[in-house]
Amino acid sequence: MKIDTTDIKLFINIAACSNLTHGARATYLSPPAASARIKAMEYEAGAQLLYRSNKGISLTAAGKVMLHRAQLILRQMDYLEEELTDTATTHLRIFANTTAVTEFLPEIVAQLLAMHPGVTVDLQERLTDDIVNSVANDTADIGIISGEIHKQGLRAIRFSTDRLMLAVSPDHPLAQRQTSITLNQTLEFEHIALHEGSTMLEFLRHQFSRSGYDRTIRFQVRSFEAMCRVIEAGVGIGVVPESAAKRHSKTMNLKLLELADSWALRDRSVLVRDGEALSSSVQALIDMLISAGAGGKLLH
Repeated sequence: MKIDTTDIKLFINIAACSNLTHGARATYLSPPAASARIKAMEYEAGAQLLYRSNKGISLTAAGKVMLHRAQLILRQMDYLEEELTDTATTHLRIFANTTAVTEFLPEIVAQLLAMHPGVTVDLQERLTDDIVNSVANDTADIGIISGEIHKQGLRAIRFSTDRLMLAVSPDHPLAQRQTSITLNQTLEFEHIALHEGSTMLEFLRHQFSRSGYDRTIRFQVRSFEAMCRVIEAGVGIGVVPESAAKRHSKTMNLKLLELADSWALRDRSVLVRDGEALSSSVQALIDMLISAGAGGKLLH
C-alpha cells in the first residue's frame, strides 16, 4: 500500500475530530487535499474507510482496523526516532490509580526526567476501568493499577505489593482490641475516605457494598495525609495504603491495624499493550518501578 506518514497522521486526526475539515487543519492540509488523500487511501486499501454524513465522519469496520494500525505505526516511528537520537523529545501519558499518583510515582517520574532530558510526562489519576481501557485503545502509553485485570491485548508487569491497612486513633475502641481486623468488624464506626473520583474510593465502596456498609461516608478529603490527620483527631477510621499509613504514623499519633480480608493485599502492575515494542523511556520507567518495589522503597 502506498500510504505515507502524512496520510497516517491525517487519518488519525480525522478520526479524533470526527470531521474532515478539522482533521485536515490539524494535519496542516486544505480540506480538498485531505479529501483526495483519504480517497487515495481507500483506493489503496480496497475498502471504504469512512462514513460521510452531514453530521460528520465515522469509521467503517475497515476504518477502525486502519485507525488501530495507523496508531501503532505512528507510535513505532516515534520510538524509532527516540532510539536514533539522544535529543529526541518523547511524551509519555501515564494514567495511574490514587495510591500511585499520591505515594510514589511523582518521585520516580522525577528521577526518570532527570536521567532522560528529552522526555516529558503527563501523569493523571484515573479510575481503574479508565486506566485499562485507555491503555488498550492507545490514549495512554502505560497504566499503573492494583489488582488483577481481565482484558485481552494487555500485558501486566508486576512491580510491588499494595497492602491496605486500617488507621485509627490510639484511643479508639478498635485500637485496644487487636492488631488484625476485618472490614466487617469496622462497619459500626464512622469511616473517612478520599474524594469523589479517586480509585481508592471506588474500590472501597465496592467492598463496603459487599460487606453491608450502607451509611454515608462521614468525611471525604483530598489526600492520605489529610485522612490521617482527621483520623488522628478521632473523627473516624480509614482504610489507607501501607506506604501512606507507615509514613504518616511517624509524625502522627495513629494505631495501624492489618486488614485480614483477602482483597487488602493486591499486586501493583504496569499495564502496556501486549506485543508492542516499548520505548527506551517506558522501559526505563518500568525498570525503576521494579527496582523500587524489590528494594522496599515503595513502603516508606
